[in-house]
Amino acid sequence: MQIDPTLRALADSTRLRIMRLLAAMELAVGELAQVLGQSQPRVSRHVKILCDAGLAARRKEGSWVFLRSAITPETPAPLGAATARLLNVAEDADAAFAATCAEDRRHLAAIRAGREEAAAAYFARHAAEWDSIRAFHDAEGAVETALQAALGVDLGRLLDIGTGTGRVAELLAPHATHVTGLDKSPEMLRIARARLQHLPGGSADLVLGDFAALPAADAAFDTVVFHQVLHFAQAPEIALAEAARVTRPGGRIAVVDFAAHDREELRTLHAHARLGFADAQMAALLAGAGFAQESARAIPGAPHLLNRPHQPLTVKVWTGTRLATPVP
Repeated sequence: MQIDPTLRALADSTRLRIMRLLAAMELAVGELAQVLGQSQPRVSRHVKILCDAGLAARRKEGSWVFLRSAITPETPAPLGAATARLLNVAEDADAAFAATCAEDRRHLAAIRAGREEAAAAYFARHAAEWDSIRAFHDAEGAVETALQAALGVDLGRLLDIGTGTGRVAELLAPHATHVTGLDKSPEMLRIARARLQHLPGGSADLVLGDFAALPAADAAFDTVVFHQVLHFAQAPEIALAEAARVTRPGGRIAVVDFAAHDREELRTLHAHARLGFADAQMAALLAGAGFAQESARAIPGAPHLLNRPHQPLTVKVWTGTRLATPVP
């Protein structure tokens, strides 16, 4: 980083607002445009200036561009760390700037709440046919086999986040001392309850909750699983941070999801917030949450899936171990 482009990049109120939003989470350029009330091309120009100055970094996902802050108070580069501290102090010390930032965050929360409501409505409509929809996306038998092989047979206290119809909870229950299935959809949980009723009494329970705020104590579980769930997360880093909080040190995580792809229609047809994950992206997400990645297994999609014989979707199984030292 250099001082001149850094100061030039910060010499604009819109770019200051963008940096404060990015201090909390990665955002799509389209989300920034909605919050700021500006056109996407105009916001993209601001983004370019911030990226050129080394203050932000882009990530392309299909036709969407996501942006993250490239600086924190702990950034190794002294100028980057100092700039991050300056922005924190500015919001604390400047009442008008603080009010603008708070309003931006409220607007962002409203935008994301609207998307989450749309996703919840989708799950409610399709709860009864969820297993068949999921099987349509991937070769489910092969994925389940890969998941079991990756986790082994000693799962201890297991949390299945986004349990849906309870299929994965049922599959892994014989290898766990206790299974908790969590989902945000009451309709899904009703189906899961019927599915799991044959399990021994006291060996499983179902909980209504959100993966962004898990209703569980710290270090409550030995194994945590996200099965075809994380691509619905507006902020996957928040979901993984919560998973890390409830996983004991030395405990394990398994994330089953699509490899990065370009099927834009899944955003609207099936409420996907993310078009899969690249290996490097998942490694960074796991590390940021406090997990050391163990492995990544690929399961190629069958040629007929999604009516795109020339572009089947690949599913990945990523596993990791919870580090003993919590992430600040």
